[in-house]
Amino acid sequence: RLWARFRSQIGLTPKRAARLIRFDHAAHRLAAGHRAAVVAAESGYADQSHLHREVVAFAGVTPTAVATAPWLAVDDEAWAGTGIPARG
Repeated sequence: RLWARFRSQIGLTPKRAARLIRFDHAAHRLAAGHRAAVVAAESGYADQSHLHREVVAFAGVTPTAVATAPWLAVDDEAWAGTGIPARG
């Protein structure tokens, strides 16, 4: 029942929402210049290839392309206090 209510309110299953949140965190860490292997380990992926598959599934590009994507520039104010510095 909880999953059905979550889906009706959010439009996604809890698992899909969790995957998107994890992807968002990883994508911003990649954009901040962190290595893919480190991002995978610190974001809860099993390994770097798992991160790669998820990035391709959600963004349609590789982690390297996500890291340089202009639409993912890290904003100092939006990410203040997260420990993720803006890309220079």
